[in-house]
Amino acid sequence: MQTDTFHWISTFLEAQAAELGAATNTLLAYGRDLKDFDSYLAQRDRDFTSATRNDVESYMVWCDAQGLAKSTRARRLSAIKQLYRFAFEEGLRTDNPAIQISGPGQDKRLPKILSPQEVDRLLDAARNSGRSLQDRLRNTCLMELLYATGMRVSELVSLPVSATRGDPRLLLIMGKGGKERLVPLSPPARVALSEWLLVRDKIDAEAQERKLPASRFLFPSRGASGYLTRHRFYLMIKEFSVTAGVDPTKVTPHTLRHAFATHLLANGADLRSIQTMLGHADVATTEIYTHVLEARLSELVLENHPLAKAARRKSGGSTSSDGQ
Repeated sequence: MQTDTFHWISTFLEAQAAELGAATNTLLAYGRDLKDFDSYLAQRDRDFTSATRNDVESYMVWCDAQGLAKSTRARRLSAIKQLYRFAFEEGLRTDNPAIQISGPGQDKRLPKILSPQEVDRLLDAARNSGRSLQDRLRNTCLMELLYATGMRVSELVSLPVSATRGDPRLLLIMGKGGKERLVPLSPPARVALSEWLLVRDKIDAEAQERKLPASRFLFPSRGASGYLTRHRFYLMIKEFSVTAGVDPTKVTPHTLRHAFATHLLANGADLRSIQTMLGHADVATTEIYTHVLEARLSELVLENHPLAKAARRKSGGSTSSDGQ
């Protein structure tokens, strides 16, 4: 039974990686979820081959009873559904016991919002934070690129220096599942990048003189990965928020990604373009930012609709007459 379980999970994950280009973190999550489902089935003398719709539904009820979040339960059911879809297509089963099971859904949470003024203060803090000019130029480049492109933090810290060569107006980003996208750079980001590259390339040249290998990353580090870690950058951005006087609880690398999207949308960018620049596979993921557009539309109506203008004039007239 253990061998069959391993075969089911391993072949499913291999297919996800080969056919859909699933990211490593996604595959690891699928693997953990399916192993948990398998353990549940084993306690009831079942396995992937013999499980019924009732078994899948009972497992979801059990997950709920364990106090798992809706998002976790939705992800687990998604993994099970995809496993059985794969099993049906590959002939491992003649039916799909999960096909008609509805998920718990996910609570749509609006992203924490940073105002343009707060972002400006964070950028100023980065320009002035660091023990040396080298640190300050690196910090400035990190923050300017993050806000200018909306990159995921993992994409930013592991950015290869080769992606920054050539046309400085565009940045080539390797996203989830090995998918590439081009994102335009703002003038401040281009300046920050060129200034950091001068220093970074000088460091590389000095390393080569000492017979040390040059780093292939834009933000190199002596750590095992060879580049600045996500955790280190997370701590850095918290330090910037304290210096900038911005509430640290609302500042993470991901809130800069949200700021990129919401500020673009509020200033007239279309949702499809933002989807492309963020690297979202589905525009539905990007639609969470439309609350910004809704607020802007309400503002436009209040400012420009004839009835709203008339109401303001009437209100102003009443105030004036009362004052007399």
